Amino acid sequence: MIDADRYPRLSRIDSPADLRKFDASELRAIADELRTYLIESAGKSGGHFGAGLGVVELTTALHYLYDTPEDRIVWDVGHQAYPHKILTGRRDSIHTVKQKDGVAPFPKREESVYDTFGVGHSSTSISAALGMAIANRNAGNDRKVVAVIGDGAMTAGMAYEALNHAGGMDQDPDILVILNDNRMSISEAVGGLTKMLGRMTGSRTLNAIREGGKKLLGDKDKAPARFVKRWEEHWKGMFVPSTLFEEMGFHYTGPIDGHDVNALVDTLATLKTLKGPQLLHVITTKGKGYERAEADQIGYHAVSPFDPEQGMVSKPGAVKKPTYTDVFGDWLCDMAAADPKLLAITPAMREGSGLVRYSKEYPDRYFDVAIAEQHAVTLAAGMACEGAKPVVAIYSTFLQRGYDQLVHDVAIQNLDVLFAIDRGGVVGPDGATHAGNLDLSYLRCVPNMMVMAPSNEDECRKMLSTGFEFNGPAAVRYPRGTGPGVAVQPGLATLPIGKAEVKQRGQRIALLAFGAIVPAAQAVGTESGYTVINMRFVKPLDRELILELAKTHHAFVTLEDNVVAGGAGSGVAELLADAGITMPILHLGLPDAFQHHASREDLLSEAGLDAAGIRKAIEARFPQQQDERLLRAGR
Repeated sequence: MIDADRYPRLSRIDSPADLRKFDASELRAIADELRTYLIESAGKSGGHFGAGLGVVELTTALHYLYDTPEDRIVWDVGHQAYPHKILTGRRDSIHTVKQKDGVAPFPKREESVYDTFGVGHSSTSISAALGMAIANRNAGNDRKVVAVIGDGAMTAGMAYEALNHAGGMDQDPDILVILNDNRMSISEAVGGLTKMLGRMTGSRTLNAIREGGKKLLGDKDKAPARFVKRWEEHWKGMFVPSTLFEEMGFHYTGPIDGHDVNALVDTLATLKTLKGPQLLHVITTKGKGYERAEADQIGYHAVSPFDPEQGMVSKPGAVKKPTYTDVFGDWLCDMAAADPKLLAITPAMREGSGLVRYSKEYPDRYFDVAIAEQHAVTLAAGMACEGAKPVVAIYSTFLQRGYDQLVHDVAIQNLDVLFAIDRGGVVGPDGATHAGNLDLSYLRCVPNMMVMAPSNEDECRKMLSTGFEFNGPAAVRYPRGTGPGVAVQPGLATLPIGKAEVKQRGQRIALLAFGAIVPAAQAVGTESGYTVINMRFVKPLDRELILELAKTHHAFVTLEDNVVAGGAGSGVAELLADAGITMPILHLGLPDAFQHHASREDLLSEAGLDAAGIRKAIEARFPQQQDERLLRAGR
């Protein structure tokens, strides 16, 4: 429970209705308490941190002025929403964020009526808010709709598609878009828009003159109003270097200080009275109010539990086990040294995808395209057309946004592009929006694609080299975090394409395991005397080995950390059907459901993909095998 002595105001706010009982003069103190409480809570639980600190005042002002949940606030880049969760009934449970059965890391409709739209991927808020505004107008209600977009989300094309639609409608929608401009994404924000916004300066005088002129001139379609409108746009260029948002049909206000809660309240109060599409530009600092987070905005974007007094510190003597992301980052630098045609692309995930070292050693061959996954894939296709060897480093869940480009621009043209797909399979604490449980299904059905899934760190490096040398599109899909601890061998050795690895020969049942599930499968196979195969390749499958095993085994068990529907196991079944072979097959994989947030280990266990779950599933499906195993053991 919250300490009422330390938080005399925040402890009395169980909902935004309680917040609105305070006098406006107390909002600054409430924001200060909210920021301190967020720092304290994140220190206990970890989680996304810097972005929430940057919107404390904005969140306070929005819930103070708007009648939430009747009025709708849509949060973009959901990790901004921790202060929102604290003010909307989740204050005393915020320390459970990302934990099993705890508070979700992003806005989630099932969790609260105040979470008006589920968020995970960025740049969705304006589209969603516009849809809400249209539906509300058609229903005849006048609730307000606000989209808060920031932390780099305005660099994605989807945001401009929504702006273009909203600003060009015959009947102007009543919608407010708040651009939370903190100059950051997860890394530094990049691109032309970021530079343009950085040049923009505030002009309250201009906004005051414009609003006064509208009242004096009346009908906007009459000649005097049209003349003044044209004159205003030219004059505005003296104050604000870009009129991009105005040209798209939005009334632009700002930029204003996003940490001045009183100025925010005053400005929002005015904007609430205006009709049509409005855009408020606020300037904030990521990590505001916590000195270490302000100084290291990238490092404090998301944190593990830490002592707020000391900040994040490494444990003395701790030896960091390399992650799959580390393996990729090292391989990328080594391959770049060997082949000058290698070019690396990331959609705003330099740190997450392991590209920091590469970006420093090969800055002229490094391309951060901002939050623009579609562009990233087609950019790679264009590079490949001219003989370059592009590598697209991307999370599995984010590649879904570039799927059309993968099919249309890369695979159809059979272009030489390597996709290094991080966070494949179960991801864990970030929940369903960040899970990589669909990629084997959506990749293996694409003609010309080669798809690989490593079972350990060394195999991951070899697969990356294999995919890079392959003549055509290739994907290496690896999980979040560390592997089983296999030492990574230096060099750039490749694997024979489409050839699996026999881990052990056994009897009656063959376990055909893909990727991260191989160690668990091997543990079960060793105990039970089954054949265990590290399949390595999802496409092409090792047809020769599968057909050989089908002749000598009574049943197959396929195992993968991907949904069963259309996954790697489905490929095995299709191969057998094509060969006219009928035999029992047990497909083990992730469920046909969106898993909640919990640790990776918990989610694998729930899906029955740990050793105990695999053993139980095999014994249930093939009970006679259990009886024979017990007889052999003399029990």
